[in-house]
This record gives sequence, C-alpha cells and structure tokens, in this order.
Amino acid sequence: MKIYTGTGDRGKTSLFSGERVTKSDRRIEAYGDVDELNSLLGALVAGLAQKNSDLADRLHQIQADLFQLSSILAVTPDSPAMNSLEELTDRQITELEQTIDQLDGQLPNLSGFILPGGHPTAAWAHICRTVCRRAERKVTRISDDYVEGKAARQFQLSLVYLNRLSDYLFVLARHCNHIQGVSDTLWKQK
Repeated sequence: MKIYTGTGDRGKTSLFSGERVTKSDRRIEAYGDVDELNSLLGALVAGLAQKNSDLADRLHQIQADLFQLSSILAVTPDSPAMNSLEELTDRQITELEQTIDQLDGQLPNLSGFILPGGHPTAAWAHICRTVCRRAERKVTRISDDYVEGKAARQFQLSLVYLNRLSDYLFVLARHCNHIQGVSDTLWKQK
C-alpha cells in the first residue's frame, strides 16, 4: 500500500466512517489538533531520561487514549461505524486524576502563577498542555453534532478527558522541573 493516494489533492479527505469532507472541516481541525498533541507527547517522551520509564509508560498510554479519542472525532455521530469503535471510559479519566494527585503530592505548594519553562522536558509538557487546551476548544466547537446516544456519551468523555489531560500536563511540567532540581519560575507583575 502506498502512503500517498492523491485522494486529498483537491482539499477533501475521508472520515473514518467514510464521508468525504473538506480538510478545513471543524471535525478535521479538532482531530488534527489531537494528532498534533500526540506528536508533541512523543517529543516529550523522547526527552525523558531512561530512569523515568514510569512517566514514559504513562505518556505512551495517553498517546493510545488520544488515538481512541481521535477515532471518535473521525466518525459521524449517527454512523454505524460509531458502534465499532473502542470506547473511552470513566476509568481512563480516573487514572489521569489519580496520577495528577500522586505527582502533585510530591511537589511544593504553588503560591502563584508560573511561567512555562525550566527543564526542557517541563517546557515540552507546557507546550503539550497548550495544544491540549486548543484541541479541547476545537472539540467543543463540534458539540452540536453529538446530542444523543453513544456518540453523545463518547463526546462528553472526550471533553472531560482533554480537560483532565491538560491538568495532568501542567502538573507533569512541574514534576519534570522538580525531578531535575529546577525551580518553577513564578510570574511577577511589574
């Protein structure tokens, strides 16, 4: 199978459920941002030291979760293809929350806003966080498409997952600085 097909040369692409849409379709933009986030998470994993394999394993699981989420966004809600997708679950969100609590419990208390940056892995985590927030905004823009049934439930879980993921990435950035001995830089008003 060739990588290039030429079917998108006129500005259209196919959803997973088969419908042809423009590449500027809100749904394509939403899962495009999720794809960008997934790639940036890969860059973050590449920057982690071998001794942080638990963090890398968690991030790999998140990348797999994002593939699930993207497939939900790549299917028209009323399409029969929705029934063949692996579903997001409350468990995935609970696991994110537990990881946030675990990492946050190891960090010094936060006394103000922090500037993104510090150790390169923390900087990557902050970049991932901002792209996650953008993806969440784009996903929210297509909420009117998901009004009932399984599609609505999966869409709602997708929104919650992205919201929790951005929180996780914020805490992860602080954790990356902490394990590298780099202090968070507090924002100081002039």
